[in-house]
Amino acid sequence: MTDEQQTFEAALRDAAQAGQERTLDDLQRLVRIPSVSWPAFDPAHVAESAEAVAELLRDIGIFDVVEVRRAPIEGGDALGQPAVVARREARGGRPTVLLYAHHDVQPPGNDDDWESAPFEPTLRNGRLYGRGAADDKAGVMAHIGAIRALVAAAEAQGRELDLGIALFIEGEEEWASQSFGNFLRENREVLAADAIIVADSSNWDEETPALTVALRGAVACNVRVETLDRASHSGMFGGAVPDAMLAAVRLLDTLWDADGAVAVEGFGSVEMEVPEYDEDRLRAETGLLDGVRPVGRGPILSRLWAQPAISITGIDAPDIANASNTLIPSVRVRLSARIAPGQDPEAAYAALARHLQDHAPFGARVAVEEPGLGQAFQVDTGGWAVAEARGAMADAWERQPVDIGVGGSIPFIADLVEEFPEAQILVTGVEDPDGRAHSPNESLHLESFRKALLAEALFLARLDRRAG
Repeated sequence: MTDEQQTFEAALRDAAQAGQERTLDDLQRLVRIPSVSWPAFDPAHVAESAEAVAELLRDIGIFDVVEVRRAPIEGGDALGQPAVVARREARGGRPTVLLYAHHDVQPPGNDDDWESAPFEPTLRNGRLYGRGAADDKAGVMAHIGAIRALVAAAEAQGRELDLGIALFIEGEEEWASQSFGNFLRENREVLAADAIIVADSSNWDEETPALTVALRGAVACNVRVETLDRASHSGMFGGAVPDAMLAAVRLLDTLWDADGAVAVEGFGSVEMEVPEYDEDRLRAETGLLDGVRPVGRGPILSRLWAQPAISITGIDAPDIANASNTLIPSVRVRLSARIAPGQDPEAAYAALARHLQDHAPFGARVAVEEPGLGQAFQVDTGGWAVAEARGAMADAWERQPVDIGVGGSIPFIADLVEEFPEAQILVTGVEDPDGRAHSPNESLHLESFRKALLAEALFLARLDRRAG
């Protein structure tokens, strides 16, 4: 690194630190907007959130384009939720980097489960609590804060920026990114880049950065189980007639073996080297109750990153308050499966549907409906962007980053690969294992956020002096 670059990076660090309070204030303003993208919630809040993000980008003053745009959802005419795009063109042969995050959030759930109101950002013990404080409005503000620091350092040093920067701040990631593919195709020119940062993952812990190099794919579906054409008296006919709940319970139990590992033929695993991670950490990070044993086989992180999983995430059946003494004729269950990197989701869905049909007990009618599929992802870690990202993380965190897998899925990355096959894709994040994304009391560790923002600012500064 030249003396000039060292001087610039020192100014960059100062600018990032000076802008931290402003960045945190803006993050709190975004958290106060209840931008839940699910259909049952008011879409006006998502629109308000998009406009707020667009205004923050306009205020930076370096972009040729900053707009709120929508695209049709896949397979329909309805428009998806509003997203924000911005772009400044590269100069002098420099590369262009696309920064992705999403401004929509999960529903808050039951307010009584929160220690403070979900949409009233609250600072406690070095963390910012609120829905979206981590996932993913912190990702949005990490991008904005890093760009602000880059611009401020350049102005302080009298230096022109040549790096091309594009942003895509999505508005429906928490509702399956239904217009994502169309959005990329319609906005390809404004989003095209040499490297892409997807800021929607986690770090190894509060003190150690991580680069996500593997993500499991997703297969979700509804399963309808029917045994009767009407409800019947449970006292008069119970014991001779199988009700749908009995059939569903017996059917669902076939999805796992005695260890709780997935038992569906056709669901595969991959070999992956994983860091040390013991059961005590698993218990601490998940709230696993005393006496409850983990499920599956092999190293814990292999189970989370490289092996399949199936969860029951919902059941449509009478609740206890309305439970009459009748045999239930029909039950509907929501299954959410995660598949190992490298497995085709369509093949996994076919294997799951075949298993459910083949294992229907008592001749019950089983219908598998409304599939939702998402591709797994593995990063090519041999590119220059990965090397630059690792170096920036190490310098900002003062600790070498860890390559991690993530048990969750980011299916739209497959769309990015398809539309921009030459771009190098980096999956980073500002979250940590105690951030509780999607759960009550979601929070952001502020010191981790500061370091993640600085790491991205250093990455952008180094790309600004790199030949395209």
